[in-house]
Amino acid sequence: MTFFSGRRLVLGSLALLCAGGLSIMPAHAAQNTKQFIEGFGKQLVAIVNSPVSLPEKKEKVMPLIQKNVDIDAIGRYCLGRYWKLATPAQQKEYLELFHQVLVNAITDKLGDYRGVSFTIGSVTKSGEDEAVEATLLRPQQPPATMQWIVNSATGSEKVVDVIGEGASLRLTQRQDYSSYIARNGGSVDALISALKRQIAHHTAAATQN
Repeated sequence: MTFFSGRRLVLGSLALLCAGGLSIMPAHAAQNTKQFIEGFGKQLVAIVNSPVSLPEKKEKVMPLIQKNVDIDAIGRYCLGRYWKLATPAQQKEYLELFHQVLVNAITDKLGDYRGVSFTIGSVTKSGEDEAVEATLLRPQQPPATMQWIVNSATGSEKVVDVIGEGASLRLTQRQDYSSYIARNGGSVDALISALKRQIAHHTAAATQN
């Protein structure tokens, strides 16, 4: 079992798509969010386009993701109703595994992209979050238009979702996780075991390479 689309994650880590039905944000709030995404995006693009080896790129990207993406919030959302049903020990173990799976999925695809750039569009309100339009430009490929969803409730901006290729990253993952747990008798431990196997497989494959 493999969760997460690595391609969507990497594209989503570089660009975003505008959703309809959004209200206009106050100018100062929009500017702060736009500057956050511009700064985060430029750092990602610089790493992706750099001539260093893939392991070096992964090493540089990991702290950037940890700093700018609210992985815990995404993880809780992805577990859906099962988050409240899980014990504190299960919640803790799940989030630790989720961090590894998410970062692995993003960093594994870094070597597939070269010569990328991006443009930032408008910032709009999306519920309690803010939505930032962006377009990723790649050589000899059509532009990839996506949307980053940013939350600043904690006092600092954090990415909490990516909408691209017609789907929300966290919603798609939530559906996959819920379906897997339901097929395994409603057991959160079943998902935890599956994530452990996925990480072990990833580690073994990385060692062989």
